[in-house]
Amino acid sequence: MVSPCSVKYDRILEETTKRKPPLKTDTYQTVPGQEDSGQFASDFRQYIREQARTALRAIVEEEVRELCGGYYQPENGASCRRAGSAPSHVRIGGAREAMSRPRVRSRGSNGGVEVALKSWKLAKDPQEWEQAMMRAILCGVSTRKVKALRESEVKGESSSQLSRLWQRKAAELVIEVQQSDLTGIDLLVLMLDAVVLSGGLVATVALAIDREGQKHILGFRVGSSENEEVCRDLLEGLSQRGLKAPADRSLLAVLDGSKALRKALLRLYPNVILQRCLVHKERNIRGYLPWKHWKSLAALFKSLRRSQGADAAKEAAEAIEAFLRDKNAQARDSFEEAGEELLALFRLNVPNTLHLSLLSTNCIENVFKNLRRHIGRVCRWREETRQADLWLASGLILAAKGFRKIQGHNEIQELIRALEYHHSNAK
Repeated sequence: MVSPCSVKYDRILEETTKRKPPLKTDTYQTVPGQEDSGQFASDFRQYIREQARTALRAIVEEEVRELCGGYYQPENGASCRRAGSAPSHVRIGGAREAMSRPRVRSRGSNGGVEVALKSWKLAKDPQEWEQAMMRAILCGVSTRKVKALRESEVKGESSSQLSRLWQRKAAELVIEVQQSDLTGIDLLVLMLDAVVLSGGLVATVALAIDREGQKHILGFRVGSSENEEVCRDLLEGLSQRGLKAPADRSLLAVLDGSKALRKALLRLYPNVILQRCLVHKERNIRGYLPWKHWKSLAALFKSLRRSQGADAAKEAAEAIEAFLRDKNAQARDSFEEAGEELLALFRLNVPNTLHLSLLSTNCIENVFKNLRRHIGRVCRWREETRQADLWLASGLILAAKGFRKIQGHNEIQELIRALEYHHSNAK
């Protein structure tokens, strides 16, 4: 709903602009690069601010007139009277501006009581300032350095006040991430992965991809490690918030190889199709090999990712196994450990343009990359507080603002048909 004061502001601003002669710009007819072009921009911004102040004064004066009548012409029967003015400030264009506040008192014995002006309250609304400060903090500015952004906006605000603002606003973001309704998400692909915050704090995060190819942060849980209890608690919480596996098709899940995630997922979704992350598997195998074999291993995994269909993928996987056979026994065992989960997506015979997004947990790893940049200033994690929840929720929401559809989303209907076919044959 549009505030009446806002409508009145627009109308009076238009009238005052018409009455006041336009800013003389003849002196500032410059071409880009001339020295006075910056001065012209500064003068123009000052002109706009003056117009805003003029309009605001007119709005406040109109409200005072409605309550008390005109100057030296008090309205008979008016319930209020003018009572001078007091120094105060308002926010214009996000900046703090000094301005006298008209005082109005009710009529009655003992001089009456002070009457708050609605238009003045609107002009002092701190919501715009709070949003600006939250944007700064989310982008990595320390509460101690926020003042350096625009001193006029935060005059009188200490770092402690900014910190309390951050905690209050971040708590709202925790609710947004952890308690939002998930019934509207048509779940197609589920990704689970964990990020280490400190030696005793690990956050497990769930991400969904819907049938349009859009990504959604579903929620997170913080524990001492990536264990089955934490993962099960996360998944059960998502289910309670309305996230359901589709009834007419199978669900595809992409995991990094964590046994805890696998057990928790199979407990809740026993018929899920599990695809092992090829990036994690290649990284794990590389740890067993000397660096001179890394280039050959990367070429073999690249060939596997580009394979089209189950037969070509099986042939590429056999080439990797043959390569590892005489290199390192542990590396070969690590590759064989993944078993059928390594080629799950290939067996669905979807276009390989989807492989870049669905053969790894890169969708969620990219979130972690942005998250680490956000939480990089945290020097000490306090496990006994909600600190981790506050930073994770704000960082995940900040990362989600840059979400785009997955690569290959134009072929996602092929994946839907493949999952429907798999579901019908699994009965």
